Amino acid sequence: MSDTLPWRARLLSGEYASRREASLARFYLGWLALRRSPAAMAGLLIVGLLILTAILAPWIAPYHPDVQALDRALQPPSAAHWFGTDEFGRDVFSRIVWGARVTLYIVLLVAALAAPVGLLVGCVAGYLGGWVEVVLMRLTDIALAFPRLVLALAFTAALGPGLEHAVIAIALTGWPPYARIARAETLTLRRSDFIAAIRLLGGSSSRIVLKHIVPLCLPSLLVRATLDMAGVILIAAGLGFLGLGAQPPTAEWGAMLSSGRDYLLSAWWAATFPGLAIFIVSMGFNLLGDGLRDVLDPKHA
Repeated sequence: MSDTLPWRARLLSGEYASRREASLARFYLGWLALRRSPAAMAGLLIVGLLILTAILAPWIAPYHPDVQALDRALQPPSAAHWFGTDEFGRDVFSRIVWGARVTLYIVLLVAALAAPVGLLVGCVAGYLGGWVEVVLMRLTDIALAFPRLVLALAFTAALGPGLEHAVIAIALTGWPPYARIARAETLTLRRSDFIAAIRLLGGSSSRIVLKHIVPLCLPSLLVRATLDMAGVILIAAGLGFLGLGAQPPTAEWGAMLSSGRDYLLSAWWAATFPGLAIFIVSMGFNLLGDGLRDVLDPKHA
């Protein structure tokens, strides 16, 4: 390929000078496909705003989220308090902004804990087969037999209330779907010619799984993780609503919704805006996940 070609033409030409350039081309083509979906771009915008809000919370929020002012309790939305104030006089908008940090912390930590466990369990079960597959997948089926929220409630009740315990509980209930997807992908890959060639060259099972099968399973798991984040947000909000998640005075959307429900008829804003935040962010992750599925999963397309 001529190095004098513009970078866009080089990426679209199909002829690449290095592995890095091929990876960049694959990423660019995926971006072009994602950009053609208005729903996916709307989801990306919502998720991007969530990330920016979490990073810039100290500069966006006009008030400290925990400072109480009982003389301003339950004031309606105004120029001074865009989303009104809660029963302790705290600015609802500021608490929602700071709550974005808690939400992002939960979804990222749950994904970092649950996805690798599920990926490893599914790849090992699918590649080794036999009694290993039977044992691992029956454990997965047992975990999937329980409703996720009920199982998370049980783990949180055992561990005790708190944000970190809620994250651990959600992660413990979140790995089985990743294991099922990874196993399905591995069952197809282990019969591939290139895996047989690696095996003939003396590649060990651990090397084949970690170096070759796991990377090929990552796109499907990325889609699943993005779609799963909406469920994680709802479960975390449910735990916070029941008092088992983030504890006061932490600004967490589920806990805000729980405290505002007592004033729903007289001060609707105290519960409505946290509920809208949960709804919009969950919808954003779902829209983005659908778009990534169309880009990364050729079978779906």
